[in-house]
Amino acid sequence: MVSLPRPSVLHGAVSAPCFCCRKGKDQFDNLEKHTQWGIDVLEKYIKFVKERTEIELSYAKQLRNLSKKYQPKKNSKEEEEYRYTSTRAFLATLNEMNDYAGQHEVISENMTSLITGELTRYVQELKQERKSHFHDGRKAQQHIETCWKQLEASKRRFERDCKEADRAQQYFEKMDADINVTKADVEKARQQAQLRHQMAEDSKAEYSSTLQKFNSEQHEHYYTHIPNIFQKIQEMEERRIVRIGESMKTFAEVDRQVIPIIGKCLDEITKAAESVDHKNDSQMVIEAFKSGFEPPGDVDFEDFTQPMKRTVSESSLSNSRGDGKSEPKFGSKSKGKLWPFIKKNKLSLKLGAGPEDFSNLPPEQRRKKLQQKVDELNRDIQKEMDSRDALTKMKDVYIKNPQMGDAASVDHRLAELGQNIEKLRLEVQKFEGWLAEVEGRLPARTEQPRRQSGVYEAQNASGVNSCAQDRESPDGSYTEEQSQETEMKVPATDFDDEFDDEEPLPTIGTCKALYTFEGQNEGTISVAEGEMLYVIEEDKGDGWTRIRRNEDEEGYVPTSYVEVYLDKNAKGAMTYI
Repeated sequence: MVSLPRPSVLHGAVSAPCFCCRKGKDQFDNLEKHTQWGIDVLEKYIKFVKERTEIELSYAKQLRNLSKKYQPKKNSKEEEEYRYTSTRAFLATLNEMNDYAGQHEVISENMTSLITGELTRYVQELKQERKSHFHDGRKAQQHIETCWKQLEASKRRFERDCKEADRAQQYFEKMDADINVTKADVEKARQQAQLRHQMAEDSKAEYSSTLQKFNSEQHEHYYTHIPNIFQKIQEMEERRIVRIGESMKTFAEVDRQVIPIIGKCLDEITKAAESVDHKNDSQMVIEAFKSGFEPPGDVDFEDFTQPMKRTVSESSLSNSRGDGKSEPKFGSKSKGKLWPFIKKNKLSLKLGAGPEDFSNLPPEQRRKKLQQKVDELNRDIQKEMDSRDALTKMKDVYIKNPQMGDAASVDHRLAELGQNIEKLRLEVQKFEGWLAEVEGRLPARTEQPRRQSGVYEAQNASGVNSCAQDRESPDGSYTEEQSQETEMKVPATDFDDEFDDEEPLPTIGTCKALYTFEGQNEGTISVAEGEMLYVIEEDKGDGWTRIRRNEDEEGYVPTSYVEVYLDKNAKGAMTYI
């Protein structure tokens, strides 16, 4: 009887690695969650820096708007106020605040380029690297699981073949012990038992080979592949931590870099504040409002107990008026008022207009105004001459190169510029004459210490000229009734001192503005197209009509710019708003 070895002794020779595989898979899940959390932290920090840059930009914009809001407007009264040291210091503060705002813009730009932009690119690279590492980990995990499945299949096949070999051996032994079974049947059972035994041996060899291969793969997996992948993930995570730390350091450095410039801005503001000179500002105010008048002398005593003297005084006054002199009655009616402090015509104050030669101003102020006017006219002449030179050069180019343009097309403009220059030169001569007159009178006034009749004659003459200028239209031409108005306005200066208010001129009709007119000269008034206004003085032949908008606004406009409706029946009875 042939006995076959029992292969079942190899059964269970290898322990199941399913726990290790499951444990490795769990570690990958934990690492995947942790690295994703690290990326979320990095993106959160990027969002924080981005919002900080937006705040810096908004703050810089608000600072710039604030500085612009309080900057003096060009060609306005505010610009003149900035000649004082205190206002210049304030202007310097505004300019430094503008530079201060620029440094906050620099902070925003640097944080955007050095932190937000760099970290955004790094996050994309980090996501790709993380994806690659975990892909390799899943691939290694799937490979070891496949090897484990092959080992399980080989083991089950070996187990099955061993069991079948055991059954075939038992069947052979049973047939061999039975005397009733033929020899052929016994031989057949023996051959079947040997075949099964050989199959079990083959399965055993295959299982042994698969087991060795799996153990090698498992050792490689847990001692080489997985540690390498974990090491790469660890290095990736450490780089992320280092990178966010460096970004935080850059965050502080960006602020620190602008601190010296911000400190310099603050130093300039301090320097501007220290430059404020109260004595200098006070002196500038004195120079700006200095009148040039000499202090008045003592007021003469008027003896009203001597009727003869009073009669003689009145007779001499009437004779002087009859002779055409315009000396006011300061000797017969003393009110204790001085010329600089006498109330001016209230209507002229409301209009805000004065004579062209500024004769209504004190001498020193008049001299300054005339000098400013002369300088302004000279600048206008220079501009016109520059324009004429440019057109002349253009004409020469057209003459040499006819294809570029017609030379005759600029002749009309050149003629206009020539006329403008001639008009401006005449204006300069006129104002220079007045300026020379004022500069010639100023020394003479300083030699008279007391208020004598000569001083008041000069002042009264100026008052007559001023009244005459009130009848002057804004373009400098006189009306036809100039001499009559001069004679009528001489006694009016006496009443200016006695009455606080003067009745405004009555309206004689209405008018409608046909075009928009910008009244930029003194004595004129701006009107809008279609606006209804009141007429208070007709055109006297000089091309100007005097109108009123309300009790505070009146002046001259070109007659061709308005359509006048005179109310002859109710002349002087119309009221105004």
